[in-house]
Parts: sequence; structure tokens; C-alpha cells
Amino acid sequence: MSRSRPVSAKKDTYHILTYGCQMNERDTESLAGFLQQMGYTASTPEEAGVLLINTCCVRESAERKILGKLGELRKYKLARPEVVIGIGGCMVQQPGMSERIRKEYPYVDIVFGTHNLHQLPRMIEQCQFGQVVEVWDSEGEVVEDLPERKAEGIKAHVTIMYGCNNFCSYCIVPHVRGRERSRAPEDVVREVQSLVAQGVKEVTVLGQNVNSYGKDLNPRVSFADLLRTVNGVEGLKRIRFTTSHPKDFDLALIAAMSESDKVCEHIHLPVQAGSNRILAAMNRGYSREQYMEMIGQIRQAMPEVALTTDLIVGFPGETEEDFADTLDLLEKVRYDNAFTFLYSKRSGTPAAELAEQVDAETKKARFQRLLQLQNRISLEHNKALIGSVQEVLVEGRSKTNKELMTGRTRGNKIVVFAGAEQQVGETVLVRIDEARTWTLLGTMALL
Repeated sequence: MSRSRPVSAKKDTYHILTYGCQMNERDTESLAGFLQQMGYTASTPEEAGVLLINTCCVRESAERKILGKLGELRKYKLARPEVVIGIGGCMVQQPGMSERIRKEYPYVDIVFGTHNLHQLPRMIEQCQFGQVVEVWDSEGEVVEDLPERKAEGIKAHVTIMYGCNNFCSYCIVPHVRGRERSRAPEDVVREVQSLVAQGVKEVTVLGQNVNSYGKDLNPRVSFADLLRTVNGVEGLKRIRFTTSHPKDFDLALIAAMSESDKVCEHIHLPVQAGSNRILAAMNRGYSREQYMEMIGQIRQAMPEVALTTDLIVGFPGETEEDFADTLDLLEKVRYDNAFTFLYSKRSGTPAAELAEQVDAETKKARFQRLLQLQNRISLEHNKALIGSVQEVLVEGRSKTNKELMTGRTRGNKIVVFAGAEQQVGETVLVRIDEARTWTLLGTMALL
């Protein structure tokens, strides 16, 4: 098939399909930046000259969906043989996956992993002469010469580190993202300052485990130190972070949050399970008791903190007693919200080899019980805010009612209220009048 095309022509266009977490979304921003530097402009998949898929592999369902989408892209190649189709990211980084794609999807021009996305411009040039498959086994050094970011809206994600060293028994991330590598604090601050200059008011700093930030730097810089430094960026209104690993969450971070006025009182602290037996099997590195002690320390320092978590239902060997421990932990901690997942077997992880896999029916039944409990607690949290006045960063028009504005509290709760377009990017005070499970409704408060 023909691969001849004017790859740098101004009329060239691109489209990127993104699956997965905020880290993947941030990687897509870099991929788009490289393409824009080459003269490409964003377009629809039907018209794009370059079609990329940035993949996730945390759950089997995501992998099936991505391979299905990759199969659908064949029609674009048949209609326009000159189109460049590429696939990269976490799924491709898995052992044997790049070879499978090469054999089963021969119309794919470029296959790349998580470690070499900065090589995209060269790979686009080279694919004129044949399929390019490049998936690096090792992560290498942190690459900083990425395209200058173009801010879209008032919020942005800023990656502060890559990779993970924890090797939870169910998780594929360390195998596809590599070991932990931290960005230099001055590079992080420079990116935040650039975003603020473009109108960004809130940044969320990202890492697979932000609490490990800086351990590989010389001299070492703690995550608490980084938060204090970013807090000093002029023009920035709010700072959030994700994700924190409970085994590394410490008093120094709590102190930094308390002292930094821009750091929001919201902590996402994934517990995954409430049973010590299951936590040990997951290789999480902490006990239920240690986790609860940390929750107590957080709430003592920040009584108004909003806590959210991740929970896995149906981990191999999970008994009804183990699951009851998880429900009990929810009742005791009383999270504002929880992201719940059915355990998904991932090839290459130790948990996938465990014999006591929980059957699908049991997993689904437990999932529903957990969801009902957490939804009740979430609604109770929100109802407790009725009558209070909350600081809300205005984000734009409500998706469900264009007559109203929407924004978030410092505790990351969505608030819908009557406001004005010119308030976008500003913080306003809103009195909470009504509470729903996922949303608060309010009225602008008069000073």
C-alpha cells in the first residue's frame, strides 16, 4: 500500500483517541504538541491525516475496547491509504503486545510505548518507508524538551514524576510505566508558571505515587517541599494532587497542606480493601490499622478535609468476611466519594496467578452492596453542607443546564448555581441550598 505523503504540509491534520487516566491525558497533550509543531491541526477521525490511539491497560475491559477500536480504524486505511495510523501507550508496552499488533493489524503504521512518545515526529517521517515498531524496554531519563503546552480552560494537569516502584500484586503500571523518575522542581515550577500566564487558575500535579516524589533527585526534594514551592507561583489559585499511596503519606505532607493556602483540602487516598489479609495479598505495604491512624491524623490537622478513595471488589481469595471488613472501613472512614472497581486479571501480575479467583456473580453482587453504601454516605456528606457558604472556582456553563454555571469547592465537590460567564476563572462564594449524591445546588452569597 502507498505510504507516500507530504508529512509536514500545513494542510495535514490529526486526531488522537485517549483511553485511561490523567497521565495518559497529559501524554496526549504532548503528542498533540509534537504534531502541531510539525504543522498539523486537530481534526475529526474521518478527515485526519494522522490517527493515533493512546492506550490504557489497567483493566481487561479497556484493552478489549481499544483493540476493537483499532479494528474499526481499518476502514479509514481502506478509504484513504495515505492516512497514518499509530498506537502507543501503556497497552502497547506489555510484553508481546507490539508483535501482536504488527501481525494482526498490519495496516497500523506506527507502534510505540510509554517511554518514547517524544520520538513521534521521527517515527511519522520514517513510516513513509514501512511500518515502524519501537517499544523501549527501559524508561531512560526524564525528557524535558517537550512542546510548549497550550492551556485549554482554567485547569491543567502537570506531571511531576513518572513510573512506580510499588508493585502491587494486581497492578500492571510498574511494568508498563517503568521505575519512578522525578522531574526537577524548577522544571515543574516553570511549567506551572507558563500555564498560569495562559490563564490557568488550578493545577493538579500528577504521579503514580506523588508521595515518592524527589527520592531519586540529588539533592533530594520531598513532595511537601514541592507543594510549598508551587504554592508560591503568582496568579495560581488552587493546587490539587493525585495519587497518594497510603504507605508513604506522612505528617510532613499534612503540615505542608495546612500551611499552603492554595493546596485544596481534598485528599485521594486509595485504600483498595479493608481486610488486612487482602491488603497483604495485594502487597500494599500497610495495614488497616495504619491506614486508619493516618486518616485520624489527617482529620485532626484538617477537620474539613474531603477524603476520596479507590476500592477493588473481588480480589482473588476475597471472602465474605474480607468484604465485610471493607464495608466496615467505609462506615468508619466515611469517604466523600469512592471509585470502585471489579478486580480485573492482568497478565504478568502475581494476582493473575492466584488460584482463588472470585466468580463474576459474587463480584457483581458485592460491587452493588458497596456502591449502595458509599452512595448513601456521599449523599449524607453533601446534605451536611446545606446552609453553608462554599468557595467555588467557576469553571463554565453547567453541562446539564446552560442557563446555570458550575464549579468546584476546595473539597472537589461540583456546585451548580446562577452566575455569569465573566466569572469563569474567578472564585465566588455560594450558599448551598440543595444536595444530591454527586452535585450541590446553590445561590451566590452576598458579602
